[in-house]
Amino acid sequence: MELPAPLRRAVDAALEGQPVADLARSAAALSARYRAEVRDGRYHLSDDGAARAYLAARLPATYAAVHAALAMAAKARPDFAPATLLDVGAGPGTALWAATDLWPSCTDALMIEGSAPVRLWGERLSRALASDAASLAITWRAGDILAGERPDDPLHTAPRDLVTMAYVLDEIAPAQRPALVARLWTLTAGVLAIVEPGTPAGYARIMTARAQLIAAGAHILAPCPHALPCPLVQPDWCHFSRRVARSRIHRLTKGAEVPWEDEKYVFMAASRLPASAALPARVLAPPKTASGRVSLMLCRENGSAGEQGFSRRDGERYRSARKAAWGDALDSFVPSEF
Repeated sequence: MELPAPLRRAVDAALEGQPVADLARSAAALSARYRAEVRDGRYHLSDDGAARAYLAARLPATYAAVHAALAMAAKARPDFAPATLLDVGAGPGTALWAATDLWPSCTDALMIEGSAPVRLWGERLSRALASDAASLAITWRAGDILAGERPDDPLHTAPRDLVTMAYVLDEIAPAQRPALVARLWTLTAGVLAIVEPGTPAGYARIMTARAQLIAAGAHILAPCPHALPCPLVQPDWCHFSRRVARSRIHRLTKGAEVPWEDEKYVFMAASRLPASAALPARVLAPPKTASGRVSLMLCRENGSAGEQGFSRRDGERYRSARKAAWGDALDSFVPSEF
């Protein structure tokens, strides 16, 4: 996957003339903070150098992950056509670009971002989107999303059709997360999507939010085919992967030679309304193939998970299994006894 052409051009313009050594140094420091999940009261993107490094080294991957997560939610509810968006911890507008690509119905977006440097770049980049979609109104707002309701509360808004929060929970102390998730659900008129890095720690955060939302009456759209406890046990964890094309500046900033990278992510999409149809299973890992046989790791609608083999004797189910990819929803060939 690549960035949308208008966004790619805007990012290239933002990075034009920037010394690669400076970008690489800032990207390395940023990556170290993300990996360590540092919570020292500072934003990860606390200065212009970090914000530009994010555009070069991280935006393509986070866009791919958010787009893939929202696409699974869209497939679960093809009737969903959000007109309004709230993105919390918006960064440079990643979810805005992904959501408007999937749902052209969106005409009003409220972007909340506390870091001034990355918010400034988000505003600049989103002008390229607004110029292509004249009917789209985009508002950027600063503030502390954990401050609670008060006159300068950045989350002061009527409920929005689509609410997103991507790569934010890892920056928030565990004790503060439940109140934020509850607040976001209150502000959700349609669908709430939360995306995190595809690590065991990210999975644990998503599972905690998932349990909280189910208890609040939410319907899980994706990726789970059920609302039962996750059947995976350590060392397994539910996550997905998206292959991302690297631009020249992306490769140079990361000191990489391979023209692509794989972004691992985990997410949950919760809805006020149930999915349009029951989902029999989701593919949880890359398929294993051998001569005349395919094995899929499946999470099933009855709350179980495990490998299922398909051979040529299975006919159409085998042919469908051969086409399946990690993350795919299986809605036509999973045996009814599952």
